[in-house]
Amino acid sequence: MGRVGEARVGFRRSHRGSAGVGVVEDSRINALSLCLWGKYCARHGLIYPVLFHMLDTAAMAGELWDRLLTGAQRSATAVGLGMSEVQARRVVMFIAGLHDLGKVSRFQACEPVAWARVSDALRADTGRWRLMRHERASAHALVGILAEMGYELSDDASPAVRMAQIAGGHHGRFPQLDVHGAASARRVQADLGGRLWQEIRSRYAAQVRHLTGAEATPRQVSVTAAVLMTGLVMVADRLASQRKVWAPRADMPAYGAAEHFAWARCKAREVVEESRLARIELPELPFSAAHPGLRTPNPLQASVLDRLPQLAGARGTGILLVTDGTGAGKTVTALEAARILNDACGTRGLCFLLPTTATADAAYDTLCGYLRAHRPTPAVLTLVHNHSWLNAAYTDEMLAPGDVPACTGDDPHTDEDDDEADGCRPAGNSGRSGTWRRILPDGWVRGWDRALLAQFTVATVDQALMAVLPVRDSALRMLSLSGKCVIVDEAHALTAFSRRILTRLLHWLGSLRVPVVVLSATLPGQAARELVYAYLAGAGHRRRDLMARADEFTVPYPGWLFADAATAQVALIPADARTQHAAAQQRTVTLRLRPAHYRRLDVPARRARTGERLARIAAEVAPVARLGGCAVIVCATVADAQDTYRYLQRFLEWPAGPQELLLVHARFPGHYLERALAQVRTRLGPTGPRPERLVVVTTSLLELSLNIDADLVVSDFTSLARLIQRAGRLWRFEQTWQTERPPGITPRPPWIRARGPRLTVVHPVDHDRTTLLPDAWATTEHPYLQHATAHLLTLPGHHQITLPGHAQHLVELIHQSGRPATWTDRLAALHEQHLAAERAEEHTSSTHLVPPHDRVASLSDLHRQKLTAAQAATRPHDRPGRVLACYRHRDRPPTLDAAGQLPLPQGPHLNPAAIRTVLQHSVPVPSAWVAAAAQEHQGPEAWQQHPLLADLVLLPHEPDRPQAARLGRHQLHIDDELGLIHTETA
Repeated sequence: MGRVGEARVGFRRSHRGSAGVGVVEDSRINALSLCLWGKYCARHGLIYPVLFHMLDTAAMAGELWDRLLTGAQRSATAVGLGMSEVQARRVVMFIAGLHDLGKVSRFQACEPVAWARVSDALRADTGRWRLMRHERASAHALVGILAEMGYELSDDASPAVRMAQIAGGHHGRFPQLDVHGAASARRVQADLGGRLWQEIRSRYAAQVRHLTGAEATPRQVSVTAAVLMTGLVMVADRLASQRKVWAPRADMPAYGAAEHFAWARCKAREVVEESRLARIELPELPFSAAHPGLRTPNPLQASVLDRLPQLAGARGTGILLVTDGTGAGKTVTALEAARILNDACGTRGLCFLLPTTATADAAYDTLCGYLRAHRPTPAVLTLVHNHSWLNAAYTDEMLAPGDVPACTGDDPHTDEDDDEADGCRPAGNSGRSGTWRRILPDGWVRGWDRALLAQFTVATVDQALMAVLPVRDSALRMLSLSGKCVIVDEAHALTAFSRRILTRLLHWLGSLRVPVVVLSATLPGQAARELVYAYLAGAGHRRRDLMARADEFTVPYPGWLFADAATAQVALIPADARTQHAAAQQRTVTLRLRPAHYRRLDVPARRARTGERLARIAAEVAPVARLGGCAVIVCATVADAQDTYRYLQRFLEWPAGPQELLLVHARFPGHYLERALAQVRTRLGPTGPRPERLVVVTTSLLELSLNIDADLVVSDFTSLARLIQRAGRLWRFEQTWQTERPPGITPRPPWIRARGPRLTVVHPVDHDRTTLLPDAWATTEHPYLQHATAHLLTLPGHHQITLPGHAQHLVELIHQSGRPATWTDRLAALHEQHLAAERAEEHTSSTHLVPPHDRVASLSDLHRQKLTAAQAATRPHDRPGRVLACYRHRDRPPTLDAAGQLPLPQGPHLNPAAIRTVLQHSVPVPSAWVAAAAQEHQGPEAWQQHPLLADLVLLPHEPDRPQAARLGRHQLHIDDELGLIHTETA
């Protein structure tokens, strides 16, 4: 391009608001100045005009409108703009193209080489401009330009202001705009350059408008439309910023704007196709073909298949709440409901949200099978959670130090929106901004927020909850969720803290008319109603009116409830279908409460006394060791699980050796835990092969969404809802195996069949046989839930539980608001403390929530608080730390294993395989345990450049002398057999 400014900067007045002579001439070769850069790479000497990048992004937005957005999203955007869909598409392209207009400012001086090629006329017209982030500069400059084009400019909700905020929000946060202050015409001219700079910004904007055909102006810009538009602009900008898109046409001044835009539209089709973001249609399959292994739907599923198409077809989108026992087929119900709702509501795909990473991994396996049944359709399924790198779905490419190489030419300064605070760091010493930067994933997200854009997604619920927290890229998350059916599984597992955030998310999803399915086995009725209220309130119905109809919103158990967004009418499962389903799923579980004294093992060789917890557990599983069977022991804490495993290993005789006893908990290195969970899912799964004898010692890790069957379950004492979940693993496949037993499934041992399904609960008591909860259990759940459960189970008539019939009734007894006559004063006081604790959790979680959509004045209200994704709390506890055993040898470098076979990666260039190996050997721990980490516990210097490795804490180990690493009061040691062992000194 050279110093081409004077020849091509002919600053004549043009018709900026229409496709007049000026913009037509400006679209030709050598009409508009192309000396201003938008993308720059010093390494390869590449300079790309900002106007071309703006046009690339506009073209990409148009293609995404056609291929990424669903009919429901396009309709919501058009309605929110008060325009036809054709007009709305053009406006979206126009605003997307304007996103980098702020680079026509002092931003140009950030790179001396590129700045030297700017025309003398523009270099002389800088005035007293000041440096600001280019996205903020875009917003400030656009307020006046859009007003000149006919966009209304009045208050914070006026189209000119909101469109400027959309363009300025393309890096993830909406800027605050003061139209009488920093965004006024006087300040813009003073801060962003003189008359020539203002003139070229106006001509660039007019050119983008002319080429996109966005002549019509929106009458309004709703908040929901603005959020969807912003998410789309962000995706378009990211796609257009890929080096492979712009680099081949860098330094090519032979193109005018019109010719370049024609090329950009063709290129956009190619890029979007390669990105695999385009929505697809799954072929319609018979039930048995879509769900291999199932011949016909159960009565509840059949009622959904029969009634929901009519309801959704007549009333449109809504929320479906399904309650059923564990193992009764809720996942299949959700998949069929999602298919029906998508067809009726114009959405495509689904997002399956789970409470934990283990349950998400299990759901991923299920979704893989579901999509595989629809082959050859090229469906894309992503797994999004902070440990997804342990799953095969997390590819090696995603672990590379640089996610997407992008020459952004970003501002070389830090202000209140600095990138590094959100986990974006330059890879290596680039020397200065504007050279190669690699946008890395945030330390908490660790799954790349763009993975949520996939048409089919399995994620932890935290990933979705951040859409209603004031974090960067929240609009992108909302866009990702709004185009598909959102399924919230295991809703009962969420705490009051997380449920409060979920209600705000449902409010927004209701406003966007997103179909939602909520699944639960033990959710209290009032909590279920709150979720429905939130969704319908977002759809425009008054909460007061909904609460007056509370009885209508009580979902039968087992059963389903559907409330549509348009009218808030309620439809329930037909009574005969509910009765038939309950009868088909019915099974009676014997619940034995065994009082025991709690005492840690302390010394491995110690034999527990009669009446101790460990002795009780050993007595329950001793017949398994002698006679065979499959048992699961669920312990309250990891330390209790380790004690139990060591005790059973030492004092019970195992005919075939250690493989008959398996320890599984969350504080094993990831590579071991992944294999152990897969082993449990296979050996205790519906098709086997099932062993003759197996005892699994675990924690609450196995109580949610794992499709396993146990002959016997022994549980430490916990709340009734959790006991019902654990009872759901007893004889789970009995009815299925009675009709068709897979070849790998051996019959249950005679002694097990003679007793029937039994859940033994070890009840910690003092010498007066009064409930005495160990101090170590205090963090597992509120004491009231356990004391109320103990009170209920000691009453006559609760030694046998019929599932699913009794489940909801028992849960409601625990969560009732009044005080029964049988309660003691202590239990009543604990109940009040529990309610107060839940209110405190709800209040704490509310402090960071974004406002409801109908209470947003300025779009900047959605980012009033500055939270990084790493700071955004979706659960009421600290972020966990991660530790890694490092074995030191005398004659060789440190290794990841005691045998010395896996060297600790330390080189300056970490390949994906090495990164995966490191991550798979790490262990999550409470952050307090590693708060006192010293210099010796830091990883190699190269790790500090990778967000997945930078926070790892090394635990130095001697292979020949096992000794715990000391971090302040905490001593940590990773044992090959027991996992991480923790002790604490006073």
